[in-house]
Amino acid sequence: MKTEEKVNNLYVIGITLVATLGGFLFGFDSGVINGTVHGLEVAFEAEDVGSGFNVASMLLGCAVGAFFAGKLADAYGRRTMLIVAAVFFIISAWGSGIATVSPEFIVYRIIGGLAVGAASVMAPAYIAEIAPARFRGALATVQQVAIITGLFLSFLSNYILADISGSAINILWMDFETWRWMFWMELFPAAIFLISLFFIPESPRYLVAKQKNEKALKVMDTLYGAGMGQPKVDEIESSLAKDHHKPRLSDLYDKTLGRIKPIVWIGIGLASFQQFVGINVVFYYGSILWQAVGFGENDALLINVVSGALSIGAVVASLLLVDKMGRKPILVIGSIGMSITLILVVVAFASGSLVADPVTGNETLALSDSMGVLALIAANLYVIFFNFSWGPVMWVMLGEMFPNQIRGLGLAIAGIAQWVSNFLVTLTFPMILGSAGLAFAYSLYTLGAIISIFFVIKYVKETKGKELEEMEG
Repeated sequence: MKTEEKVNNLYVIGITLVATLGGFLFGFDSGVINGTVHGLEVAFEAEDVGSGFNVASMLLGCAVGAFFAGKLADAYGRRTMLIVAAVFFIISAWGSGIATVSPEFIVYRIIGGLAVGAASVMAPAYIAEIAPARFRGALATVQQVAIITGLFLSFLSNYILADISGSAINILWMDFETWRWMFWMELFPAAIFLISLFFIPESPRYLVAKQKNEKALKVMDTLYGAGMGQPKVDEIESSLAKDHHKPRLSDLYDKTLGRIKPIVWIGIGLASFQQFVGINVVFYYGSILWQAVGFGENDALLINVVSGALSIGAVVASLLLVDKMGRKPILVIGSIGMSITLILVVVAFASGSLVADPVTGNETLALSDSMGVLALIAANLYVIFFNFSWGPVMWVMLGEMFPNQIRGLGLAIAGIAQWVSNFLVTLTFPMILGSAGLAFAYSLYTLGAIISIFFVIKYVKETKGKELEEMEG
């Protein structure tokens, strides 16, 4: 009987759900900014570059958090770093809401970014290291379900709070503006995450790497059934014995080839293309984007809620198919779908004309009824394609594609590439919007989606069904 046939499914699923609370907070913390942009502009008197930096500042913390979390997790453990991330989520949620000036707000958002960055690489790695190979992809995809659910609930929370008060800048409760309460809503799931982490085990692969084999065996026996964990521990030991030393950056360099290992570049490419398709422009600036083409604030926030709901459905579909179809085919389908839908979005935006608001004097992009419908449908189809493919599968692959010895380091490098790319896209969007318009901005993201098709076909290798110990890089 195969080891996997005695897997304690409920225990594995329970551990996965706790770990993916980090993904939920990743999504909530990333998405909550969407409804607060107008409030931040009013409170901190920020425009274009300033507004872009207030929104993008978290991403600097994400890059740092992703890079150091991988290294620190190799030293102190996956679960330990998730606990640190949970504490940072709490500090950031509270601080972002009490901030009175832009620099103070940016500090708290960077702290939140450290948490998001750490959770973004540690949760997939932790899940990959405790999940059986035959449904590891599905369990790792739960991380993206959690991320999108966090995004959806942040959009829904923002919409409800703004609907109660009338606007993100209006006073809601206790003489605090609505946008502040939008941030404080995160305190509840962050506290639950912190408490829950004390009830899950450390990664058995980390424990073996630290020569804590008895603890690893206990975890493996709980996962796979009494007496069934020893073969797994032996496999991990054998894998590490091939190159048993403390992980270091030089491990990423292939001395035989005289260059950085190709698997590292592939990880960087996957992480970067996930952002160069422009998805977080929709996540972070969705309400501003739809207001720019004529929708009111409440309607724009409601569109975000609909997009979030569609995203959850797309990720669930990916969860059901990722271990059957494989990772690579889903990425290719997603890239093609995003390319087509982004082209349609560009066509719709390019057809519009700028019209000055008679009250504020601000210019907005006016679309015909048919082009407005096309933009709305194409944008939501684009979001569906992303969340069926690159959203979940990129994280699945990063969690499992690197060999044991360099998994933490590989995730760290790919993570920092992902968040730096995210930062660049997020920071530049308001400036591109103000200077060149929506059509030009989305043309750039379309180009990223088209290039990603060829990148996946040429460089990405399938990892479906392989044990982590089989990953050779």
